[in-house]
Amino acid sequence: MADLSELLQQAMRRRHLNAQALAARTGIRTPRIRVFAQDGAHGPVQPTPAELAELAAALALHLPEVLDAAGTPQAAPSA
Repeated sequence: MADLSELLQQAMRRRHLNAQALAARTGIRTPRIRVFAQDGAHGPVQPTPAELAELAAALALHLPEVLDAAGTPQAAPSA
């Protein structure tokens, strides 16, 4: 299982994006993305589920993979 910071760094490198470019695609502030890429999900700033979903979409990653890397339990679909 990859850590969120590793997953983000690899995906950003693969897509040739820096934190500022990813912020422009997602609407997440650049400093938050830098912290997520450096410290992962368990650093001083923790990503919200909505931010994780935005990052997954912007980086063409599967949401369950991102949630797993962040250590976030996947919510069961509501009926």
